[in-house]
Order: sequence, then structure tokens, then C-alpha cells
Amino acid sequence: MQRKVASNLVWMLVERGLQVGAGIGIVAMLARGLGPEGFAHFQYAQAVVYIASSIALICGGEVVIPRLVANQDPLAQHRLVVHAFRLRLAAGILGYLLMCAFLVVTGQTIEFWLPALIIGLAVVLREPFGIVTAWLQAHTRTRPNTLFNLASLSVKAAGVALLFALGIHHVPSYALAFSLEPVVMAIFLTTYYLARAPRARVTYEPAMVRELFSNGLLFWASFMLMMGSRRIDQLLLKPLVPLGELGAYAASMQILDNFVMVATILSAGVAPIYVYAQPTLTQARRNILKIAGGMMAVGVAGGIAIALSAHWIIHLLYGSAFASAASLLQLSALASTLIFADVGLTLLPIYLRRPRLVAIKWALVFVVTIVIDLIAIPRLGVYGAILGYAVANLLSVLFGIAIWIQSARGRPAVQEARA
Repeated sequence: MQRKVASNLVWMLVERGLQVGAGIGIVAMLARGLGPEGFAHFQYAQAVVYIASSIALICGGEVVIPRLVANQDPLAQHRLVVHAFRLRLAAGILGYLLMCAFLVVTGQTIEFWLPALIIGLAVVLREPFGIVTAWLQAHTRTRPNTLFNLASLSVKAAGVALLFALGIHHVPSYALAFSLEPVVMAIFLTTYYLARAPRARVTYEPAMVRELFSNGLLFWASFMLMMGSRRIDQLLLKPLVPLGELGAYAASMQILDNFVMVATILSAGVAPIYVYAQPTLTQARRNILKIAGGMMAVGVAGGIAIALSAHWIIHLLYGSAFASAASLLQLSALASTLIFADVGLTLLPIYLRRPRLVAIKWALVFVVTIVIDLIAIPRLGVYGAILGYAVANLLSVLFGIAIWIQSARGRPAVQEARA
């Protein structure tokens, strides 16, 4: 069993590592192919889609996987998968419609809403068909999902590379290349699951839908607030700064998105053994503090390295047209180091099975980000958005430290709540 878990972890790390590398290459081709303003159009569309996709995160793996593990009957699992798929699909359609409504209400031009509508196909496809991923995880089968992810990512990368090689500068064309990934992934997952699932017809059960919805509500709210806080800055920047500055800011943030993914990889690698498997809160708290400290050290080292080589990184990936992004990358890289500590500290409320704390944290971060951005961006431009980013990261870490301290004071009650 330990060998199987280790094998699954290796496959996950390989997948994430290749995703980071491919993501950097794809963004570099996008930036060079579209230029600062075209890149701004594309990134704004992606920001809108990113926030809309959070609506489809209802009934996440945190809700589905434990139920699949608890009941190994194939027919019962199939019934659960079908109901979760229907719930996610309805949420995905709602997210897509709300995205369209936002684009209409804000009066976006065709340069913004057309790529958003195309990339937005992921809102309807990724999470609903991703229920098969939860089913695979419940059966500790990581390899098929990894191969599917890499294959669909390769299709997207090939599409972007072809457009770049042909010298195409049309934003919707690159959006079409991006939309290939969720389509291919949905086909792979559906084919794999249907070849192994029972052929029985599933009758709609309102009680199961209500249970899945209510049990996943806090996780859903947390994901929406988290994803909203990570992209709301670009939505607020767009009407207040020139497109070139928005493109430079988005370029720097794309690099950091790939950098901070290292934090989630590290967390996923150490948490099952050193946190979730710990029998007592005392041991878990001690390990979480060590993990957070170690991850913070990794973040600081990486952030400083990125800041020192920012000019070289920007020139290498994006070219001279994005030279202004170097100073933005330097500041935001230093601010991103806090995310590593935050990811480590977030393991505690997950260990305690207290999703409400995670939801409260992201609600605070979301509100503070909006307030600071609304005040700072009109005065400081894109540097105001970096200020909001830094303060939000600091608030997340302080919240995590407060939970860590409070868990020691109320240890008996916390242990009882977890049990």
C-alpha cells in the first residue's frame, strides 16, 4: 500500500512539474505572439473565466472522495458520481451565464468578450467531468489522470506553438487553442469512466443532491473567495490603467502563479504523512510549524532569486516589449514568499476538519484585497495592485498564525471537534 501511495505521489509531482514548465513556455509564446495589449486582452478574459469557474467547484473532492472511499459498491459509487456530475454541470452552466452577464453589464468590447466566451468553455467542462478525477483518486489511481492531463496539455501547447510559429496575432485564435485542453480532457475522462462504470440507469434522488450541496457549501464558498481574491485585481485594473501596463502586470503574475505552485506541490507531498496521519493535535501542530517554516524558507529563497533575476527572466520569456514588467516582478516576487507560509499553515484547519475557518480567511482576504485595490490603484496604478497582493498574503499568514495559537489554547475542544 505504501508503495502504491508513493507511486501515486511521484506521478502527481511529475504532472505538476511538467505543468509548470509547459505553462511558462505557453505564456511566453502568448506574450510574444500577442504583444502587451493583446496579452492584456487575453489575460483579462482568463481572469474573468478563472473567477467564473469557481462557481463550478461545488461538491468538490473534499465531499465526494470520502464518500466513494467509504462505500466500495460499484453501483453506489456510480450513483454518487452521476449526481455529483449533474450538480457540477448545473453550477458550471450557471457560472458561464453569470460570466456572460458580467461582460454585458460592464460593457466589454469584442476584444475582451470574444476570447472570454471561447476560453469559458472550461467553466462548463473542467469541473463537471473532473468528477472522474475524484473517482480515480478514491481508487488511488493517479497514473491515468496524470496521462490524461499531460496529453490534453500537450494538445494546448501544440496549438499555441503552431499559432506562434505561423506568426498569428489574433487573440481569439489563441483562445481556441486554450479551449482544446478541457475538451480533450473531458473526452479522455468520459471514455475511461464509461468503460468501467456499471451500465445501470441512475434515478434522480433530490435528497442526495441536497446532501452533496449542503456538505460542500463551505468548501465551495472558500474556493470562490480564494479564486476571486487572486484575480479581482486584474478586473479592477483594467478600467484604471493603460492596456500595456495591465499586460505587464499580468505577465509578472503569470510567472508567480507558476512559482507559488511549488508550495502546493510541497504541501501535497508532506501533508498526508506528517500532518493528516498524526494521531494527536500536539504532533500535528509541531509538524505544521516546521512545514510552514521550511516552506517559507523555500519561498524566500525562490522569491529573492526571482527578484534578482527579474530583468533577465522578463527579457528571456517575454522580450523587450515587456521590459516594464521587470520592476513589477521584483516587488511581487518578494510579496509572494508569504504564500508558502500560508499554504503550510492552512494544513491546520484542514487537519481539524474546520472548513469554516478557511472560508472566513478567504472572505477577509477577498474584502481587504478589494478595499486596498480600490484605494491604491487610482493613486499608484499597477503598484497599487501589488500592494493589495502583499497585504492580502500577509493577512493570510497572520490568520494562520492566529489559528495555530488558538488551537493550543482550546486543545481539548479542538480534539473533540475533530473526532
